[in-house]
Amino acid sequence: MMEVDFHQWLCFAVIAIAVIVFFVLLFITAPYGRHARGGWGPTVSNRVGWILMETPSLLTFLIVYSLGQYRLHPAPLCLCALWTLHYGHRSFVFPLRLKSARKPMALSVAAMGILFNLINGYLNARWISCLGSYPLAWLADPRFVIGASAFFLGMAINVQSDGILFSLRKPGEQGYRIPFGGAYRWVSSPNYMGELIEWGGFAIACWSLAALSFFLFTFANLVPRAIAHHAWYKTTFPDYPRERRAVIPWLV
Repeated sequence: MMEVDFHQWLCFAVIAIAVIVFFVLLFITAPYGRHARGGWGPTVSNRVGWILMETPSLLTFLIVYSLGQYRLHPAPLCLCALWTLHYGHRSFVFPLRLKSARKPMALSVAAMGILFNLINGYLNARWISCLGSYPLAWLADPRFVIGASAFFLGMAINVQSDGILFSLRKPGEQGYRIPFGGAYRWVSSPNYMGELIEWGGFAIACWSLAALSFFLFTFANLVPRAIAHHAWYKTTFPDYPRERRAVIPWLV
């Protein structure tokens, strides 16, 4: 089997798994963060778990990307920069900002994240740097311009929303509060909304099956979790704003 065929079938496998994950997570909430609970095996701290889970995506992408014949071409380099910007932040900056760093994360959850990130890093890096075609003119293509703009918008929403959450707690303080400001005026999980916009933009900018499969998996993972967050907020806080939705303003 040629690599391009293997690559395509692996993308289809990711999409199929995304469909399964979506329906499973509608009924079983992933056991980390505010939903952490026992019964999922050994745990590590939240901070260590995030670093373990996200770093493989950054490293796998960069290693695979470096092996492609188009690695020094301008358009692939720009797409690589988008990936590196997100996962550099997600692998190191975000975990170090966590104020709930001692909360447990099940190693089984981190392991599942690592497995997906290894596959996803390979799929996208290999397409961008080798199997796909991104001439210099791609940087002026409306798909790249719109996609990259959406990526930066989504990342800004994601980072701002995380910052609002971090500011709710003083050092050493425990417990949860209702967040306000930014995109919290519309949804309960604007950090997830921002990430959906990011990877939706990336999928448009790449215009590839690999990037589309990543977006669909992100949707399948984050939307059920956002719904669980929303239900938790409404149960925990009787005065929770009724106008908010879970992750998509006015809809979900």
